[in-house]
Amino acid sequence: MEHFIVSARKYRPQTFKDVVGQQAITNTLLNAIDNNHLAQALLFTGPRGVGKTTCARILAKMINQKEENTYADEDYAFNIFELDAASNNSVDDIRNLTDQVRIPPQIGKYKVYIIDEVHMLSQSAFNAFLKTLEEPPKHCIFILATTEKHKIIPTILSRCQIFDFKRITVKDAKDYLKYIAEEQGIDAEDDALHIIAQKADGAMRDALSIFDRVVSFSGNNLTRQAVTENLNVLDYETYFKSTDLILEHKIPELLLQFNDTLSKGFEGHHFILGFASHFRDLLVCQTPQTIELLEVGEQTKAKYLEQSQKSNQSFLLKAIALANECDLKYKASKNQRLLIELCLMQLASITFDGEKKNNKRYIIPASYFRQKGIAPIKVSPPKLEQQATTISVYETSSNQDVELPSKPKTAKINLKSGKQVSGLSLSSIRRKKEHLIKQMEVEVEEKDLPNEPFTEAEMQTAWKSYIGIAEKEGRHNFASILRIDTPKLVKNAIHVEYPNETNKVEVSRQQYELMKYIRKMLHNYSVTLEIFVNEAKEKQYAFTTMDKFNKLKEKNPNIELLRRTFDLDI
Repeated sequence: MEHFIVSARKYRPQTFKDVVGQQAITNTLLNAIDNNHLAQALLFTGPRGVGKTTCARILAKMINQKEENTYADEDYAFNIFELDAASNNSVDDIRNLTDQVRIPPQIGKYKVYIIDEVHMLSQSAFNAFLKTLEEPPKHCIFILATTEKHKIIPTILSRCQIFDFKRITVKDAKDYLKYIAEEQGIDAEDDALHIIAQKADGAMRDALSIFDRVVSFSGNNLTRQAVTENLNVLDYETYFKSTDLILEHKIPELLLQFNDTLSKGFEGHHFILGFASHFRDLLVCQTPQTIELLEVGEQTKAKYLEQSQKSNQSFLLKAIALANECDLKYKASKNQRLLIELCLMQLASITFDGEKKNNKRYIIPASYFRQKGIAPIKVSPPKLEQQATTISVYETSSNQDVELPSKPKTAKINLKSGKQVSGLSLSSIRRKKEHLIKQMEVEVEEKDLPNEPFTEAEMQTAWKSYIGIAEKEGRHNFASILRIDTPKLVKNAIHVEYPNETNKVEVSRQQYELMKYIRKMLHNYSVTLEIFVNEAKEKQYAFTTMDKFNKLKEKNPNIELLRRTFDLDI
């Protein structure tokens, strides 16, 4: 059995031309070598798996090459020294390094020291390394590599020429994976490679490791389905189908699909995060100039463009806001599944215009789905039969004429007088329809609520009436607070004054039920409540002990005699 070499090692770049996604840095290093402008201390920093150590090795090998076609790796390898600072981070290790630096190379012009994970050096090791790094011998070049530049002390950074390696773009990673798949004779779908590149999150080494794992799972035929199954990522189809259900207001089917997603082992947080990204991608597709921001395969891009035509910008912006809000609340929620289900129901209700709604948190009521599929009340044209006729009535709720197998209800109406003779009257049909509408439990807009005029006396009567209700319910403290001041009507607002902030807070807490009752009594839903604190009134109620004694003495002068007789203190 032949020894297997992972793709990250097998296809490791040997020249700067093979390095993926770092053209700016590789061109700079090539020009520096050609023009003899190479600094003696270089710092390569950036995320993991983007080519820092690879570029350091290529640079170290190229420094001593005199001719383009000469590759004396075996000889020049003696001039390249690699030090892992993660395991050699003490002062003694750095002192040994500085002792070796003084010895000139036996072959070639330079000795190159590559120190990987340099941020792991201790503070003492950094200090011991400072002098050597500032004034190294002419035959020595240091190449430092790290993923965490912020952990390196500033005095080291100031002595190095810094190269910031960027994350590998999804397109570059996908193209390189496609090249490797062709080299290995693997038939790979474009979307499958794209998912691998996205999962790698800008690290080429991670992308190659994932590629090896998926190939081991699916063989020489790499499909999108195999990749999503192996990597445990939600397929694009899940979000396309869910978005279609949202646009069609199919809440029951949407909740069932979410349940299926959870049953496959996916986390709800991952599901809602993917939804936010999906809505973002749909928003990007609505403008030709921003389509290039969509990082998906060509087949998936066509699906995004098709679905983006079904939704408008307003819907997508609201959907993104709801999904992001759900994401922020997810970790703090005690019932995370319910949080996502509420979010999904709100998403499916954004563009619902079957009934009036004025709440941003509006959700299509369940009664809508119970009645869906049954046509509304249908009255067939009457046929004249002497003095009266029979009208057939079907109790349904959609806009289609649906024939029901049950026997229709009938009503006989006198066409000459218009009065009901027998059976079911048209007025009862209308009341039945109104009752069905009330069962929909849809919120009413403020403009449709009554706003009849009223007097201050009527308002005060309603106020006193509510005080009586509060006392009957056992809320005596609240009732006594409401009696402290007589409410006054200022334009369309009720003004009340209380002696302290405590009374104001207590009334504010229970004002919803209070104003609900008063508005209903006055048939005016635009009236408001304004609560004030009057400091003078507070002083009036804040009696001292002496004030109370003087008040009692006014009512009964013998109180003073009692105090003197027993020598009482006030």
